[in-house]
Amino acid sequence: MPVPRRSRLVLAATLLFPLLPLAGCTVAADPVQAPAGGDRQRHSAGPTPAPTGDDRQRQPAGAGREGAAAAKAAPGPPAPATRPVIPGLGPATRARIPKDSRQAVVVRGDGRDASTSTATLYELDPVTGWTAVSDPWPAHNAAKGWTDHHLQGDLRSPIGVYGLTDAGGLLPDPGARLPYEQGHGFTVTGNGSLGEPLEGSFDYVVAINYNRRPGVTPLDWTRPWGDERGGGIWIHVDHDGPTQGCVSLERDRMRELLRWLDPEKKPVVVMGDVLSLSR
Repeated sequence: MPVPRRSRLVLAATLLFPLLPLAGCTVAADPVQAPAGGDRQRHSAGPTPAPTGDDRQRQPAGAGREGAAAAKAAPGPPAPATRPVIPGLGPATRARIPKDSRQAVVVRGDGRDASTSTATLYELDPVTGWTAVSDPWPAHNAAKGWTDHHLQGDLRSPIGVYGLTDAGGLLPDPGARLPYEQGHGFTVTGNGSLGEPLEGSFDYVVAINYNRRPGVTPLDWTRPWGDERGGGIWIHVDHDGPTQGCVSLERDRMRELLRWLDPEKKPVVVMGDVLSLSR
């Protein structure tokens, strides 16, 4: 029996009505199609209708792929500029400077077997990197130069990077920020290798943490690596001649150094001949 025309229209509407919500969910679930921000508020009254067949045909072919390729090819933020490093130090030497150190005394020997050198003070700024804050100061090191394996009595200064944590001297504290011990234990007599008097050489000293316990007086003679590896390596007042293993600076420079070293900046000394430091 034929279905009346009115019944056919009712039947078609009944079949179409459940499909409308399905089309709206499909659009909302598509991350490319879903509106963002204020667009979500403007469309909250009801689901966005799916594009019709004609609309789909009018979309340019490959538009999604081109958009993804453009996004992939878009340049990212520029790479941060490399901060300045301490000149003359090679990668192996720089790697030995602790990450939290922001002060460095760099002692550059004139040659592997030379007893003359220079000392320059550097500070680390978080933005501008390492910057020299002094001119090169004249200095002396051990009579026979430098070594990678210092031994007691070899008359060579140890190459490396060592902490600076303790100071002292025969004379009163000139304003040091490091712990400073004054005492008669810093009295020295006799003559150096060139016949020059040693008196006054220990008026001001900064202990170099080579084979010693940090955090104690420079006069503590504990040798964690054993006595054969030497010790008592200091930065002290220059006596116009080579040392036995220490680094020496002019008296005024020693006073300036003591006032500059800041324990909160974890100061170190970087010391060795120019060629060794470039490794």
